[in-house]
Amino acid sequence: MDVSVNNAVTASVYMNQAQTAQQAQMQIFKEALDNQAQQVAALMESSMAGSGAGSGSGAGSGSNLASEGSRGTQVNTYA
Repeated sequence: MDVSVNNAVTASVYMNQAQTAQQAQMQIFKEALDNQAQQVAALMESSMAGSGAGSGSGAGSGSNLASEGSRGTQVNTYA
């Protein structure tokens, strides 16, 4: 009986350690996703501000970005 109790305690300790490690990994993963979301938001904001999206034409803003057509004006978000 003593051996089975020791095995149960050992298994419980290992499971607690694994759960703690998994929680730490998930926290790092969430932080990485938040950082990526902020970077994408900043990129999208800068691309919209630089292209003159509100004025209807990018020529007045001095940028060489495409302002019409199918090339350079669409972002593929299916990935």
